[in-house]
Amino acid sequence: MSITPWSFSKIKAFEQCPKQFYHMRIARDYVESETEAMLYGTAFHTAAEEYIRDNKPMPPQFDYAVATLDKLRAKPGNKLCEYKLGVTKDLEPCGFTDEGVWFRGIADLIILDDDVAWVVDYKTGKSARYADKGQLELMALVVFKHFPQVEKVKAGLLFVVSKDLIKDVYTKEQVPALWEKWLADYSKLEQAFKNDMWNPKPSGLCRRHCAVTECAHNGRN
Repeated sequence: MSITPWSFSKIKAFEQCPKQFYHMRIARDYVESETEAMLYGTAFHTAAEEYIRDNKPMPPQFDYAVATLDKLRAKPGNKLCEYKLGVTKDLEPCGFTDEGVWFRGIADLIILDDDVAWVVDYKTGKSARYADKGQLELMALVVFKHFPQVEKVKAGLLFVVSKDLIKDVYTKEQVPALWEKWLADYSKLEQAFKNDMWNPKPSGLCRRHCAVTECAHNGRN
């Protein structure tokens, strides 16, 4: 069992509930069922990738996003769709499946235009109210590693249903501080793994939405 390679989703799952994280991501003795929302999101990501990369038409159920995707498609630069990136523990760029990969992430869309990169992550949720820009920070850090010519990353969480764009800009000057922040978050996960301490963190989601039925806070046990 291992906690690496880690990712933004792993860190957020650990923060939400260490016990649930252990069972779902480490021991894997419980499996999360795919919801309709998850299936919808996966289908949209595939359609957007093929629309931008291959000029395939968008399925009718996603017509509402065409105008937004057209703006991305019109931007100058080399477009990389569903692009997989990894870094080693020494924070060196590597392949997504390399033996030494320590962190990895997938960018829905990267547009490389000289020394500027656009990084876009599609969100199919109905609201941007709880948007978390941490994902953008990590993707910017990895993009700087893989594309050393990039001096600035313009990143955004694109909520295609509500047509909201949560954006930020990152420069190389910010890199050391951002890595320090995320390495501190990772160290908490690493410490839990070393000590085998996975305490539950009860919330309003426990009783109806958590698959870990053995937990005392689960309403279905």
